[in-house]
Amino acid sequence: MFTTTTARGLLAGLVIATAAPVFAETIVREVEVTADIDAIRNTQAATHWTKLSDDLENAIVSDLVGRTGEEGAKILVDIDEVELANSFQSAAGTAESRLVGDVAVTHDSDNTKFDAYELTVTFEQAGPFFLPGTDLSTITMDSQEYYNAMIAAFADHVVRNLK
Repeated sequence: MFTTTTARGLLAGLVIATAAPVFAETIVREVEVTADIDAIRNTQAATHWTKLSDDLENAIVSDLVGRTGEEGAKILVDIDEVELANSFQSAAGTAESRLVGDVAVTHDSDNTKFDAYELTVTFEQAGPFFLPGTDLSTITMDSQEYYNAMIAAFADHVVRNLK
């Protein structure tokens, strides 16, 4: 009795497992990031953020290792410069800061790969992207560490959200 029940259970599990759809990873052919950093009036912060478009694009591509090709999806990111500028002008500090952008994913031949959403990454979400041992209470919005972590967190979220 036990053997028959166990065999049926295993067979049922195998049928369910093989019937589940297999999702292929999205291959990406192009990444494009736009941001008008002139909206940032904080001169200390602007020194780090002037290359935001290039650095975010490079971070996304780095996170896509093994998932790029001649054909595939195109990722378009448009950073909300006003939101970024407001974060720098706020007296609230890093705890309330965020990086916001519109993300669009298109594909020339696979309609299941289309996506569009607004992505917001907060200082709290960037926490795991700081170097181990970093004292987060000493981080300022105009520091290189803050910039690097926010870029890494945003890129990570974009790549994880690919269908």
